[in-house]
Amino acid sequence: MNRKTTRRRFLESVGLAGAAVGLGRSRTLAGMLQEGKTPSVAMTETEKPALLGGKPVYSGTWPGWPRTSKSDEEAVMEALRAGRWYRSRSVPEFEEKYAALNQAKYCIATSSGTTALYTSLGALGVGPGDEVIVPPYTFMATVTVVLLHYALPVFVDSNRESFLMDPAKLEAAITPRTKAIIPVHIGGNVADMDRILAVAEKHKIPVVGDACQAHLAQWRGRSAGSWGTTGCYSFQLSKNLCSGEGGAILTNDEAAADACFAFHNCCRHRPNGRGAANYRFGRNGNFRMTELQGALLLSQMQGLEERAQLRSENAAHLSKLLRQIPGIHPAKEYEGCTRNAYHLYMFRYDPSQFAGMSREKFLRALRAEGVPAIAGYSPLNKAGFLLDALRSEPYVRVYGKKTIDQWPQRNECPENDKLCEEGCWLMHTVLLTTKEHMERIAAAVAKIHKHTALLAKA
Repeated sequence: MNRKTTRRRFLESVGLAGAAVGLGRSRTLAGMLQEGKTPSVAMTETEKPALLGGKPVYSGTWPGWPRTSKSDEEAVMEALRAGRWYRSRSVPEFEEKYAALNQAKYCIATSSGTTALYTSLGALGVGPGDEVIVPPYTFMATVTVVLLHYALPVFVDSNRESFLMDPAKLEAAITPRTKAIIPVHIGGNVADMDRILAVAEKHKIPVVGDACQAHLAQWRGRSAGSWGTTGCYSFQLSKNLCSGEGGAILTNDEAAADACFAFHNCCRHRPNGRGAANYRFGRNGNFRMTELQGALLLSQMQGLEERAQLRSENAAHLSKLLRQIPGIHPAKEYEGCTRNAYHLYMFRYDPSQFAGMSREKFLRALRAEGVPAIAGYSPLNKAGFLLDALRSEPYVRVYGKKTIDQWPQRNECPENDKLCEEGCWLMHTVLLTTKEHMERIAAAVAKIHKHTALLAKA
């Protein structure tokens, strides 16, 4: 966007013409702005917010997910007809290719992203009496795996601007019981790995990266999942690379690879590894990926890079437009984040810039304009399932009633509480469109901003 384009000019253009911006027109909003021109469209009845009976900014459809092809069908049917329904050929081939794609020496494919995390902690010997540091703005699985090992989750507050764990608050959470740190690259935005790893190395604590939403995300030019002791991915249906369910562990540490393989595969030897005899903890299970999932993932990897590039380009364009609207704040990226995977496009909504209109009404207004925006996570440190687990008899027996009673106060995350009231999401499929679609989204937000007083009273 031309630097001469002022915020006022942008707001005037989308406020007056937002509903008239056409995806099929050659004179797009961005093009007009680059030429230093403001679309001249008289105010009409259709300029009312769609929530109040006006015409939506966009009435089309958005891309569906997952995307399938003939090669997907052929890959799955070949494995199906050959009777290779167990881990045999496709899964090891996928592991090799996924490790190479992510600049990692080893990959262990698992049944889900949850079991990838669970396996990583199990391979590290995490158990009752241990503490594991986690962020409060993430999917429940990040904490569920800690509970499954009967370890105690310890929360480090969020940085509201980035939606990620605040590295400045990490060291204060470490105790002699800390057994692992799980930074989460939520939405595909990469946590500040320089500062997190520096603290971890100082205290000799393993780092298990939760990259379940961060396919092809990079920190300083290297895959986000290749940093730390392990990096864990999910291939659940909504993910940027998916097979319905499935997961993977990446590591550059051979001993960690051996231990993860043994834990996830009935304490068996990793092919070409040093063997389960070197696995010290004994606990294990069956968390293997099936051959059908491996075959599907090999096919789904086609086009992964092109889709990632399209998301990045559209997200950058959308952010430039949204930053000009008062009260809208796209998620900050740390300097070391050289690629955001954009599984989610995340932004914060400030109601004080929208006449005090609630986030719920803002999102309803945005959806009425044809933009499928939703609210983000609620505070995980206050989740009912977590508090129930901590108050259960086994936890009280291991940690003592006093520790459990004091846990909520110890794990207060005030910045994250605010973030959970402000966060808004667009799913990654919205970014698999065109720049004109991004202009529609920005026009819808600006249209709401223009009429916010009217909407707030309705």
